[in-house]
Amino acid sequence: MQLKRVGSQPSMKGPEQYFTGTVRIDPLNSAPEPSRVSCASVTFEPGARSAWHTHPLGQTLIVTAGCGWTQCEGEAIVEIRAGDVVWCPPGHKHWHGASPTTSMTHIAVQEALDGVNVVWLEKVSDEQYLAGPPPRPQQ
Repeated sequence: MQLKRVGSQPSMKGPEQYFTGTVRIDPLNSAPEPSRVSCASVTFEPGARSAWHTHPLGQTLIVTAGCGWTQCEGEAIVEIRAGDVVWCPPGHKHWHGASPTTSMTHIAVQEALDGVNVVWLEKVSDEQYLAGPPPRPQQ
């Protein structure tokens, strides 16, 4: 067994080429071979988001705090909140991040295929991002 104590791994800033706005990545685990799974806690400040991307073996997002948005190519933006779990299938083009006014933290879990766990694409434009999710029905 291997135990990684909280605070024992340094946080890193989300690289500007893959993220818009302020993003902090806290690595959680990257299991040794033959495992292919890695996971990190990612915090997006208001307005921050990832670029469009895909995962060769898919990705699970577990929202742990705040309110954010995610979108799959060709679909509407969807609001996600703490407690929500999102599954992105292999090769599915998508992005995720905070809402314009609220930060959001999620745990991202993905597997690598031939050493690759993400394929980065173009950035999400302000126009695409600010389209926002459709209004929620009144209850």
